[in-house]
Amino acid sequence: MKKAAIVEDISRILEELYPETPVPLDHKDPYTLLIAVLLSAQCTDERVNKTTPDLFAMADEPYAMAQLDQASIQAVIRPCGLSPAKSKAIKTLSQILIDSYDGEVPQSFEALEALPGVGHKTASVVMSQAFGVPAFPVDTHIHRLAYRWKLSTGKNVTKTEADLKRLFPKELWNKLHLQIIFFGREYCPARGHDPFACPICSKYGRKTLFKK
Repeated sequence: MKKAAIVEDISRILEELYPETPVPLDHKDPYTLLIAVLLSAQCTDERVNKTTPDLFAMADEPYAMAQLDQASIQAVIRPCGLSPAKSKAIKTLSQILIDSYDGEVPQSFEALEALPGVGHKTASVVMSQAFGVPAFPVDTHIHRLAYRWKLSTGKNVTKTEADLKRLFPKELWNKLHLQIIFFGREYCPARGHDPFACPICSKYGRKTLFKK
């Protein structure tokens, strides 16, 4: 079966299973999404969503956040892990948004990735989900599934992102990356995965997945 047909079938399966793709991180605007994605580094979305209500009750826009002391931010976000670095990044980037962007989240990859605590994946999520710009954020879950489905070599997330962008139409990227995340959680987890029961691995998964 040609790769293009496999890619099309994978897209069909994901669309049938997940026609709606709500953003897993609770937010109300680009700024709160940016903060939530920053907090999600090495932390579950569930934990972030339990933490952000308390944080956003204190400050949900850059001007208020910049007025908070770092210790107060750190105390609230501690359950998300890496709280010293994340609290410093949140306070500092909030001040940068005020000084350089009139308190608004910039709408460019370059500007976002220049903010403290914001890497390419975080910038990609904000650009795609807050501003509708085609992007393909690749986290460890998407990286794992792309390798399992023989869509990428698994060398690194940069290569995986390039491979997925090459294989799938640009108009699908923003929805597709969420569909893959949802699918991974429900059918294709890192541990306890049954490739025979997986709707995609059972058809296109690497043969090594089926070793007893």
